[in-house]
Amino acid sequence: MVKGAISLVAGLVLFHCWVAMAEAEHLRYKDSKQPLNTRIKDLIDRMTLEEKIGQMVQIERGVASAEVMNKYFIGSVLSGGGSVPKPKATAKDWVDMINEFQKGALSTRLGIPMIYGIDAVHGNNNVYNATIFPHNVGLGATRDPQLVKKIGEATALESRATGIPYVFAPSIAVCRDPRWGRCYESYSEDHKIVQAMTELIPGLQGDLPANWSNGVPYVVGNKKVAACAKHFVGDGGTTEGINEDNTVATRHELFSIHMQAYYNSITKVVLTIMVSYSSWNGEKMHSNRDLVTGFLKNTLHFRGFVISDWKGIDRITSPPHANYTFSIEAGVNAGIDMIMIPFNYTEFIDGLTLLVKKNVIPMSRIDDAVKRILRVKFVMGLFENPLADYSLADQIGSPEHRELAREAVRKSLVLLKNGENVDKPILPLPKKSSKILVAGSHADNLGYQCGGWTIQWQGQSGNNITTGTPILSAIKHAVDKETKVVYEENPSLDYVKFNDFSYAIVVVGETPYAETNGDSLNLTISGHGYETIDNVCSGVKCVVVLITGRPIVIQPYLEKIEGLVVAWLPGSEGSGVADVLFGDYGFTGKLPRTWFKTVDQLPMNVGDSHYDPLFPFGFGLTTEAYKATSEYLSVGTTLVL
Repeated sequence: MVKGAISLVAGLVLFHCWVAMAEAEHLRYKDSKQPLNTRIKDLIDRMTLEEKIGQMVQIERGVASAEVMNKYFIGSVLSGGGSVPKPKATAKDWVDMINEFQKGALSTRLGIPMIYGIDAVHGNNNVYNATIFPHNVGLGATRDPQLVKKIGEATALESRATGIPYVFAPSIAVCRDPRWGRCYESYSEDHKIVQAMTELIPGLQGDLPANWSNGVPYVVGNKKVAACAKHFVGDGGTTEGINEDNTVATRHELFSIHMQAYYNSITKVVLTIMVSYSSWNGEKMHSNRDLVTGFLKNTLHFRGFVISDWKGIDRITSPPHANYTFSIEAGVNAGIDMIMIPFNYTEFIDGLTLLVKKNVIPMSRIDDAVKRILRVKFVMGLFENPLADYSLADQIGSPEHRELAREAVRKSLVLLKNGENVDKPILPLPKKSSKILVAGSHADNLGYQCGGWTIQWQGQSGNNITTGTPILSAIKHAVDKETKVVYEENPSLDYVKFNDFSYAIVVVGETPYAETNGDSLNLTISGHGYETIDNVCSGVKCVVVLITGRPIVIQPYLEKIEGLVVAWLPGSEGSGVADVLFGDYGFTGKLPRTWFKTVDQLPMNVGDSHYDPLFPFGFGLTTEAYKATSEYLSVGTTLVL
């Protein structure tokens, strides 16, 4: 009897082991020890058409919920510019919101995790208290790819701190006309500088192992994020810099200028690539199968997923959304894998389902898209660790990241003029003076110095939009305690003349903008900026600091200005500006863009036959850091890449 009982127990144990093994075999996609392709195939073989199409859908957080994620098998959620859980949301607020969406995705039949994306284009810039780094044009002036890589590492940490594993960066546009409203998102007019700055990608995603198979997606652990090279391709070459417009170029011109950085990005195994709103010789990139599928996927062997821009397929037609069924067909058949819808997701799902059932879009195209999306999710470890936690909350705006941003500001500053001649430089400025004037609309405005894509899509004005150091505060902190600092935003000439100032610092420039709102045919300083320059620099020796996303008109005022500094859009750490103005560090930045004399010359890029700039590409005067035991030093112009 005992013997029989033992045999029965042993049989039950063996049976349960067999069931467990069969279950494990049954769910191979959940077994992290299985080869990547085995997991992908196992999962995709289990998926219904409805589940596959859901993976191709990216919706905005404003229309997302756990119920929506579950019902429609949604593959991705994003925050549009300025779309946040609540004003001044904490890391915990972000994590809780994203985990709620994720739980909805995990509660589906197959439990496929969603991936959350955000425009972290100069730090995790939607998030209150995050470190705001200089915009790309300023980073291009540093000529320092390793600095950019460190910024990628910091951005990855601050993104993961909020539960976000996917960022829509870097922009690798080659801006060929500063009239374009996204020119500050471009590192340079020179594709070689843009190529060098693709070091942001390993900063975001992590370094590839030495023996890693070429092209296979890879992300180093849960402190890194998926990157997104954008916007494929030619977004920076549109006629007159009109956003989302037409790039007129031969295939050779397109490939030799605008395509180059994509080669670097794919070599560095960027996980995703976003398609451009723009057209190439009249053909919308969102429907360009030759370039998206033929070249990017088949020739370059890109193995991550291709994502549309915001309502990108809608804009295949003019007006947008005029024939959405056609837009779905054209975009998906072109090779776009994930569609940033972002709101009318049921219309997209219904439309794509019908097109597949009618064989207008082949199932092989759907399977290609889903395999690519799953490949990214598997290599990121989202199946093993789908939920975020609060462990990285202290990374948001950390002192180490703010110091890195301050270093980036210092290295981005470009000195265009320093006194009437090399023997009489005005910079560095003395910290000890009786009284100095700080003027200009941008001196005491954190929002202005951060620019667009900061807290809100278009940016904001004011010192309370997030935490940081306005330039005026940085100046007050940098000077000697006996030096009186007077701030007057737009003083009259008489005020300047009769107040016995030792010198003045004028901080003026562009007000924030993003995308089409930044398109400009005149490229002028905002508000009363020219009047402020004229009044101040006519009454006292002055240094003008330009807060701008691109070269702007500075003539005929240059003659009155003794010192001219371009600070670009420096971000939250204004102390980096004061560090260099007062000589704690020297000027080292070089122009990443040609500075024109008049807008009539545009477009004008280095190498053009009509090249006649006010300041050429690569220009930048240098100074030595002030030494307490020596005089201020200033040395001449360097014209290097």
